[in-house]
Amino acid sequence: MTLKMYSMTLKRRSLLLSLLAMSSGSIAVAPNPVPVKVWKDPNCGCCKDWIDHLQKNNFLVKVMDQGNTAARARLGMPQTFGSCHTALIEGYVIEGHVPASDIQLLLKEKPQALGLAVPGMPIGSPGMDGPAYGGKRDAYQVLLIHKDGTSRVFRAYKPSTTA
Repeated sequence: MTLKMYSMTLKRRSLLLSLLAMSSGSIAVAPNPVPVKVWKDPNCGCCKDWIDHLQKNNFLVKVMDQGNTAARARLGMPQTFGSCHTALIEGYVIEGHVPASDIQLLLKEKPQALGLAVPGMPIGSPGMDGPAYGGKRDAYQVLLIHKDGTSRVFRAYKPSTTA
């Protein structure tokens, strides 16, 4: 085999391997970030931690540091499900420390609902899970809030066995 033929064979092999790699699906492409609007108190640290949790899970967050009471009322989330921050994601209202994985499931399933809520501020939920809590985790529920104000459990989290 001549040097010219050998060089052409290597070029073809390299091209074929490149095409194979591109078509095999082995190249991971990150999905587009999901835009989120969050209303919170400007001095709330746990809200900032929850926002960090969302950003690490492919959400693009726009923050309104003006409190969330008016936003919660405007978006129709009943006060009984209230927490320290309110978000709007693809038409769904998210109240409180809802895990990003539950929001992603909501967006995938697209139920006819107002949104999700984690009432109060349970320790161990995203944003309430930092080092200051020593790994403690309260039991809590993520509620699916229907447009008529009723709710059902979307997902339940168990308490930690430590602490």
